[in-house]
Amino acid sequence: MNAVDQVRQEGVFSHVRRSVRMTVGQQRVWETHWSELGRRLEELPPGQVDLAAWFERDAPTVLEIGSGMGDATAQLAVAAPELNHLAAEVYPAGLGQLMLWVEKYDLDNVRLLHGDALDFLRDHVAPGTLAGVRIYFPDPWPKKRHHKRRLVTRAFVALVASRLQPGGTLHLATDWADYADRMLEICEAEPLLRNQYDGWAPRPEWRPVTKFETRAQAEGRECRDLLFTRVTPSDS
Repeated sequence: MNAVDQVRQEGVFSHVRRSVRMTVGQQRVWETHWSELGRRLEELPPGQVDLAAWFERDAPTVLEIGSGMGDATAQLAVAAPELNHLAAEVYPAGLGQLMLWVEKYDLDNVRLLHGDALDFLRDHVAPGTLAGVRIYFPDPWPKKRHHKRRLVTRAFVALVASRLQPGGTLHLATDWADYADRMLEICEAEPLLRNQYDGWAPRPEWRPVTKFETRAQAEGRECRDLLFTRVTPSDS
């Protein structure tokens, strides 16, 4: 069984199902900007998405899985206008808030996907396409009996690695020690990825501090980053 098929068989999703209501401002920006900036996963035509057409320019594209309320995504987009930033999130309120940031900073390098990023990667992203994938503070599922629900599995990492272009990066961050250890083990076992560091990466200054990181620091948990690079099969 290949990684694409195994991801779904494992029952892994890139989100937890919750209901979050949009504010008046988020609803307004959704009505005015969604048709320009966003796509719903279930409405995508079969096959691979033309990212250059979606962004209306040909530039390296970085996918952020689980963009939350979008503040970190917006800061990254402001700091790196040369990149296309694609934010995948299942909660309309989070995407609405991100569109408020896009509107505020007049960003033209951000697009939004409403739906599960795993299905998007599997069904709509061609191998060797993405310049980067970012996953910051995914749900840790701290109870041991729930660890099987965690996003970062061997099959998931293999799928992500296959969608990265040579030289593309996978950047992970978490504040849960056992999850961080497991992420490191899984990524180092993936033949298409190479660790940029000997173990944990120093915290990049360019990565915005998220609310999850702030909370973790207040509660005494150490935040750890991992940075892996996609290699060619001949280099692995």
